[in-house]
Amino acid sequence: MSTDAPSFATLQCEVPEPHTLLVRFDRVDAANALNTQMARDILALFSAINLDPGAVRCIVITGAGERHFCAGGDLKERDGMDDAAWLSQHVLFEHAFHAILDCPIPVIAAVNGAAYGGGCELALACDFIYAAHGVRFRLPETTLGIIPGGGGTQTLTRAVGPARAKELILAAQPFAAEQALEWGMVNRVVPRHKLLDAAIATARTIAAGGPIAVRQAKLAIMRGGEVDRRSGLIIEIAAYNQTVPTWDRREGIRAAIERRAPAFKGL
Repeated sequence: MSTDAPSFATLQCEVPEPHTLLVRFDRVDAANALNTQMARDILALFSAINLDPGAVRCIVITGAGERHFCAGGDLKERDGMDDAAWLSQHVLFEHAFHAILDCPIPVIAAVNGAAYGGGCELALACDFIYAAHGVRFRLPETTLGIIPGGGGTQTLTRAVGPARAKELILAAQPFAAEQALEWGMVNRVVPRHKLLDAAIATARTIAAGGPIAVRQAKLAIMRGGEVDRRSGLIIEIAAYNQTVPTWDRREGIRAAIERRAPAFKGL
């Protein structure tokens, strides 16, 4: 991927500092709701990154404006869709969500405002979540006659446990960032004006690590969490072995011996 920030109709992309890509959902007048174009844009962005991250070592996702991270699927666009059109659109949504889930480099959600429905699922598709004080989450799909279809039944369950996930999804209960922090869904809750600084600071720390090592560690955690412990250990060693023949491994050891910061190249 190019070192320049890509351009999309519904996403603002910028490089606030080297190796970090900041992505904003940018449909402020529609509460940053997910429509067909936004799904296409998310899929295009993450497909490119998944194929070749280039200089990008960490991604931060947030919402444009101050009120909404993402309000979920755009119901106005969906109004009047027949079953075939609805299902066709949802396939695109699925691919967009899965592209985030499958991203080889770390993705941090900086939830600056309401994250409902697909917006909550987009946050959960990231590797971890920072949220602003007072932010609200909700998966309201059962009140619309559907269920979460952007991974929410799986990602929320893995984040908070099956009993809590059943309560939140089946009763469509809203919950605050502070509750999500207590349950382990959110990593950190900070004042709104400090949210992006906190997320970018963590992205900076991640980007300072060996990019191959970071990607392999993420792979081992993600794939290892889907299997039994013995199989997970096999995955871990396979990932570890990918780091041994790298230039970065040699640079990291030299830097530690010489008591200086390493200059990793991703090689």
